Amino acid sequence: MRGQPAGERRRERLLALLGASRSALTGAELACQLGVSRQVIVQDIALIKAQGAKVVPTSRGYLLEREPPARPVRLLKLRHGLDRVELELKIIVDLGGTVEDTLVNHRTYGRLSAPLHVSSRSDVARFLGDLAGSRSSLLSEVTSGYHFHHVSARDQETLERIERALDEAGLLCEPTDWERAELS
Repeated sequence: MRGQPAGERRRERLLALLGASRSALTGAELACQLGVSRQVIVQDIALIKAQGAKVVPTSRGYLLEREPPARPVRLLKLRHGLDRVELELKIIVDLGGTVEDTLVNHRTYGRLSAPLHVSSRSDVARFLGDLAGSRSSLLSEVTSGYHFHHVSARDQETLERIERALDEAGLLCEPTDWERAELS
């Protein structure tokens, strides 16, 4: 590290902070820890991404995308309104699942997706708080409540339990053959 330009050392520290964090870090948090402005962090993130690092901006801050764990993943199609988001997410996390993302398949806009990484009740509360505190709506509102989640769990049996519970709650939908082929 010695002999490297200061910006390079700072970007290495930035990557180390992101790599060590289990949750998203805001630009302000990173700026404070590195003693620079938030704008410098935004510029550093752009440079780091250009060099191939998988830094993902989320509504809660920046995450360093890690290699996915060797956990089985299942794509689930669901339908509900805002009033059942909490129920859906709690069913998944309470049974040991992680909601990796959300995606919709809009006939005009195509496939739209966003990372979620919701794996605990505190993540559910944070997501719902972020949603309530913003002027934004659910991505699924553009598709009349239909949406998909990639859900991961420690084993296939856990995914089966999650799928059954979502079905019993009236949230699960059967994907079309096209959706199975296109979105898997």
